[in-house]
Amino acid sequence: MVMSKLSVIVPVYYNADTLELLYKDMQEKIFTAMPPEDQYELVMVDDGSGDDSWEVMKSIAGKDKNVVLVKLSRNFGSHAAVLAGFSVCTGDCATVKSADLQEPSEIIMQMFQSWKNGNKVVLAVRSDREEGAIQKTLSNMYYDLVRKLAIKSMPKGGFDCYLIDRKVIEVLKLMDEKNSAITLQILWAGFRTDMIYYVRKKREIGRSRWTLAKKIKLAVDSVVSFSFIPIRFMSVIGTIFFIVSVFWGMFVLLSKVFGNIQVQGWTTLMILLLFSSGIIMLTLGILGEYIWRGMDAARNRPVYIIDEIFRNDDY
Repeated sequence: MVMSKLSVIVPVYYNADTLELLYKDMQEKIFTAMPPEDQYELVMVDDGSGDDSWEVMKSIAGKDKNVVLVKLSRNFGSHAAVLAGFSVCTGDCATVKSADLQEPSEIIMQMFQSWKNGNKVVLAVRSDREEGAIQKTLSNMYYDLVRKLAIKSMPKGGFDCYLIDRKVIEVLKLMDEKNSAITLQILWAGFRTDMIYYVRKKREIGRSRWTLAKKIKLAVDSVVSFSFIPIRFMSVIGTIFFIVSVFWGMFVLLSKVFGNIQVQGWTTLMILLLFSSGIIMLTLGILGEYIWRGMDAARNRPVYIIDEIFRNDDY
């Protein structure tokens, strides 16, 4: 049979308390479960953690010759950490797994088999999640927003874990986009896709570093990077206000001609002034999001900076 190599990429950010448990779980449910003709590679990317994650990663690499460690110079975000892992991995396909133990490791073997069946992209879609009502509602709102404004093929439950073919990896490396969402880039690429469903577990160890500010930035990046609707919204609002202003100007002119202008219109004038100023500031803010992203891309700074790469041979 043809030998296949699977790369498992794990972005690490303040996960010192879960890494040993994560490796043990993957060892039992993924690495030892693989057919003897296949190989695996575990790429762990330290995204500027301030705890003992790097030392724990070194300890794991000392036990397993198939573990590769990547240390970024600072925190660049999960998007950049995953791209750094893709740049280092050598597998025929690669999957991304979070270090928080909320995704069952068994689904990776299911995705690996689906890839062997010819699918270039395999998504682990959340059918449900063991989280609070508020968290579920906010997540569902985000994925609904993405489906309506950006990528219509986004699964209803969303996904963070996925497996992609080497061809897809090369496409993502060529895109080299900042302030974007790698999950949406994968959907945008349009390769043959399969879906596997699972229930996302509640986090039992540590606390999430996925802050509200990061969630808001992801939502803005998702819409601005993959949709023209915000710009179209500005155009529509501008057109509406132009038409209204023409008719309002004609009304004011006719009122002046017929002597119907009265001082009592101050309240109406102020309401119109405040409302129009608010619309102007809103549209300028949307335009600013596009301009800032264009400027950030024009600077051509790297998406990530790799400080160190450790392989088992280095120990």
